[in-house]
Amino acid sequence: MASDEGRDFIKNFCPLGGHVGSFGSVCGQACGPAGHWGDEPGKTEMSVLLIQASPSAQSRSAALLNAVQQQLLQERVGHVEQLRIASLPAQALLLANAEDAQLRQALAAVQHAQVVVIATPVYKAAYSGLLKVFLDLLPQAGLKGKTVLPLATGGSPNHMLALDYALRPVLQSLSARHILPGVYGVEGQIVLTPEGAYTLEAQLQARLHDAVTNLLQEHARISRVVGQDGGFEAIAFAHVRCSV
Repeated sequence: MASDEGRDFIKNFCPLGGHVGSFGSVCGQACGPAGHWGDEPGKTEMSVLLIQASPSAQSRSAALLNAVQQQLLQERVGHVEQLRIASLPAQALLLANAEDAQLRQALAAVQHAQVVVIATPVYKAAYSGLLKVFLDLLPQAGLKGKTVLPLATGGSPNHMLALDYALRPVLQSLSARHILPGVYGVEGQIVLTPEGAYTLEAQLQARLHDAVTNLLQEHARISRVVGQDGGFEAIAFAHVRCSV
């Protein structure tokens, strides 16, 4: 993470573990340039952007995102970045100031990612307003060619379908290549410990693990398809429902 004030909205992580500096930096000799797996056989290049859409620095949705991040790092997937929308300049974000350097950097992170994982709290049966403001800044095809994994948290199971009926149509309108089945967690599954950290229920951890495994498999499959003919297979809506 960059040490400059206001530059901590994007964190970069090396697949071998650890944080590797500001956006666009080289991950290190062991893992090669950003966006590459290195020379491990059978693995394709992969760059992942994790988007934290909670207004709170510490939140249950961030706990889901951090769990996904840890698994990705353990799997040595390549270049992993985490973007916290709430750390972007509020005025530039709300006024869509295209001249703001931090906003341009955040949008560039989306543009260059092959995989995007979005974690949001659910408020009033919809994803966070913070996420809506950020997604509105993306161009019409801002997620074109990307695989997207949505994550959400809410107070009860009643809002679980917000992933399918509120967030998914927006992601589709941004031309995401493949929107994977989402993972939804309720407050009782994400417990705040006396030490101030969140712990995940075993069942929720298992669903997140399965979601990341599916993400890696789908990315590899799509990479093979694109490598063969430059196209991709259409995904039936029935196959992209939310995980329950």
